[in-house]
Amino acid sequence: MTGFRGRPGFTGPMGIKGQKGDHGEKGQNGAIGFNGMKGDRGFKGEKGDRGMIGLQGVQGVQGETGTCPASCESVQGPTGPQGLPGPAGSRGLPGVHGRGGPKGFKGDKGDLGMVGTPGMDGQKGDQGEQGLCNCTDGMDGTDGRPGEKGPRGDKGDMGTEGVQGPIGLKGNQGFIGPMGPPGPCSPVIHSAFSAALNQSLPAPNWPIPFPHIITNQLGHFNPFMGIYTAPVNGTYVFTFHLAVSDKMLKVGLFHNFYPVIKTTAVNSQATTSQTVILHLSMLDQVWLQVKNSTTNGIHTDNESSSTFSGYLLHPDSCEFPVGRHHHHLQNYQRGDFGWNGPPPKTTTQPPH
Repeated sequence: MTGFRGRPGFTGPMGIKGQKGDHGEKGQNGAIGFNGMKGDRGFKGEKGDRGMIGLQGVQGVQGETGTCPASCESVQGPTGPQGLPGPAGSRGLPGVHGRGGPKGFKGDKGDLGMVGTPGMDGQKGDQGEQGLCNCTDGMDGTDGRPGEKGPRGDKGDMGTEGVQGPIGLKGNQGFIGPMGPPGPCSPVIHSAFSAALNQSLPAPNWPIPFPHIITNQLGHFNPFMGIYTAPVNGTYVFTFHLAVSDKMLKVGLFHNFYPVIKTTAVNSQATTSQTVILHLSMLDQVWLQVKNSTTNGIHTDNESSSTFSGYLLHPDSCEFPVGRHHHHLQNYQRGDFGWNGPPPKTTTQPPH
């Protein structure tokens, strides 16, 4: 019986290199590869050297002999193009003086000449000989008429000052004249303000604040309450220019809780304005106020401004006015302001 297969033996040493095999047959063509990317354009080559002059060509064949026409007389060819003008010649000699022309017609009469300067006075002649007089005394003639009045003579020189006369009696005392108007006050009494709104649609029943100050050097205008306080008794000028939004606007200028003027504007993108002159007493107050929430159409933006301004036209006297931050405003509450005047609970007195 065949036994079990034995274990493989150890690998023997490498044999001797065999002879080179025969050249195999040529394999089939492989698949065509992808086209490569186009290479960059090469640099332009240098200009080549100039070639040598070629050999002279062979002389051509002589042409055929011409034939004479029927008439061998020379015929004038067509006129050639006109040549360029030649250079200018030298100046010729002057011509012979011609004979005088016929006499021309008589010209128009000339303008009148300027007046000549007057001649100098002639010399005085010699005195003539005295004439002979064979006269007899005649009768006296009648008196002549008075001559005409001569021209007025020049004004004579001023005479010497006469002796002062005696002092006259004292006159009666005159009546007392009316009192004149007060004189101008010192120019240091000034008051002026101008401010602008920074928010549209202000709250009703409350003074309109104008927090954007344009000028308020003496501080008589409170920008956050929108109230101006008069520093002295005098005459003042107030004006306002308000841009109108798409809502109706009813606005009034108030003096101590009472309306002075009222304005209504209904046109959108328009401007309403008023100017009023008031006589105020010291510490009187003036402000602007809208009627209600449906008629508070005041508008302001980067292209439209709403302003309130005023100034002292002239004071009543030269008394010293109240200065900057002269007093603190009253602590007003909602309900203290009304459209037609102060509500019943307000104890503020009306302006006088």
